[in-house]
Amino acid sequence: MLDIKFIRENPEIVKENIRKKFQNAKLPLVDEVIALDAERRAAINEGETLKAERNKLSKANGPLFGKLKKCADEAEKAAIQTEIDANNAAVKANAERMAHLEEKKANAEAAMNKLLLVIPQIIDESVPIGPDDSCNVEVERFGEPKTPDFDIPYHTEIMERFDGIDMDAAARVSGQGFYYLLGDIARLHSAVTAYGRDFMIDRGFTYCIPPFMIHGNVVEGVMSQTDMDAMMYKIEGEDLYLIGTSEHSMIGKFIDQIVPEDKLPQTLTSYSPCFRKEKGAHGIEERGVYRIHQFEKQEMIVVCRPEDSKAWYEKMWRWSVELFRSLDIPVRQLECCSGDLADLKCKSCDIEAWSPRQQKYFEVCSCSNLGDAQARRLKIRVRGEDGKLYLPHTLNNTVVAPPRMLIALLENNLQADGSVLVPKALQPYMGGKERLVPLH
Repeated sequence: MLDIKFIRENPEIVKENIRKKFQNAKLPLVDEVIALDAERRAAINEGETLKAERNKLSKANGPLFGKLKKCADEAEKAAIQTEIDANNAAVKANAERMAHLEEKKANAEAAMNKLLLVIPQIIDESVPIGPDDSCNVEVERFGEPKTPDFDIPYHTEIMERFDGIDMDAAARVSGQGFYYLLGDIARLHSAVTAYGRDFMIDRGFTYCIPPFMIHGNVVEGVMSQTDMDAMMYKIEGEDLYLIGTSEHSMIGKFIDQIVPEDKLPQTLTSYSPCFRKEKGAHGIEERGVYRIHQFEKQEMIVVCRPEDSKAWYEKMWRWSVELFRSLDIPVRQLECCSGDLADLKCKSCDIEAWSPRQQKYFEVCSCSNLGDAQARRLKIRVRGEDGKLYLPHTLNNTVVAPPRMLIALLENNLQADGSVLVPKALQPYMGGKERLVPLH
């Protein structure tokens, strides 16, 4: 969400940014917002003028009432009363006009704010330009992709060899897009989550378990309307939504708050289940636990000074690389192009893990710098040392999302005999086990 003053003073920059995001249908919104802002400001200015006139007229009546009380001449009294009545009529007319202007201002402001939620954030100058994810740019690879000399089964088939998954039972209980994890596979899932938690705690982040349901105004503050409609499950009859990621409630934690500058940066790592509609058809490679309605995730979020957000962005995605490499999983960083950025994001990259079975990379982490967009929507402010208020920047990144992490972990550590090596980093969370042995 952009500052209306910025739009008013830089309409061509805002329009060019819309073109870079290949959202030309939104170009007229810039002029509409500016017109609504002018209408709002005109109503405010006229209202202030009328308020001053009303105060002047009300003040003038005081001495007149005094004169009226002392006056003995009937003609003079009538003249004074006429003047008082005229002032009162003017005050009443002013009050009626001011009420109309207040309504006009409120309507213009509501319409303007609705459009402001749709106009995209200004993207960072380093973002590659392209219409969709086919234009995302590979920046760097970390680790040598493995090409085993034996066939790697689909990830659910690997799990089934350990009696580790039951999607049929989940379908009977909840429908498609759900699963039961069992035995060593369920334990491996928990191990990955716990390892991700401790990995971030060791880097100075505060561990947090947030609410898993949030109010509608928080949802509106942390994500675009398009993403909200496509992702969020609403609780029937209540102003509550199930979170799609703990970022939603973690950033929401600061809604309407003024944070002292000496309390920045706020660095938090949070665990939560995540709930997503995942609308639309998906390809064969998205069967199993790749794209599902419910999963668990460890997340990291940062609230910081604007001048520090680029440095935090670099740290955050590099930590994802470090974590995956510590589990013997090759990854690459993929810079998201302009057309693939959600409207609130200034800059974003994906960390993709290598799939030996598919012989390609797939997304496992997404790191984003949202600038001041979420802070502006949620009215999160910082009080600087000089006493002035400003908007902080917010960032988020996946630490681990075990369903996809499990796919990468199982495929990259699968052995020819069907066993799975447990990376050293996870062994303390697996009771010291070094290898998982299949039951079938």
